[in-house]
Amino acid sequence: MGSIVGKAMDDNMKKQQEFMLATQRLAMERQIQMQNQMRERMMAMQIAKSREFFWWWAAFYSLAAPAMMIGAKRQGNHAIAVPLVPLTFVVGYLADMAYGNKLERIRHEAEIILQDTPDMLTLPSGTPTYNTIERARLAQKDAQELESKNELFL
Repeated sequence: MGSIVGKAMDDNMKKQQEFMLATQRLAMERQIQMQNQMRERMMAMQIAKSREFFWWWAAFYSLAAPAMMIGAKRQGNHAIAVPLVPLTFVVGYLADMAYGNKLERIRHEAEIILQDTPDMLTLPSGTPTYNTIERARLAQKDAQELESKNELFL
């Protein structure tokens, strides 16, 4: 009789473990999906920001370039138009970042770094562990408690 109950409990415990594993896997998949969607949204915001910044620079460049050329021609001093060289490079870079394939080239270079030189990516003091995070959390909590006690005396 005891072995029947024990076997039923073992079967029930196995089912419970399988259920917990499946639940954890589902939670992990959802977390990964959520993090990926957040990353994509952040990248979309950065690209939109680059495009907006490009249009401001292009407007400035389209006003400054003719003014510099006219000023250089009227004054006979070609040095006035020299700032057009770096400005042209800046506008070209921003256009490539906003509308070109600059991000693809950056992503490709990042993949090369990950494959060929992963030692460049190590964090100072190594990867955070549970203990280091817990120590920092407790220190912050203690500091907040001390601060709130100090506010009572002020």
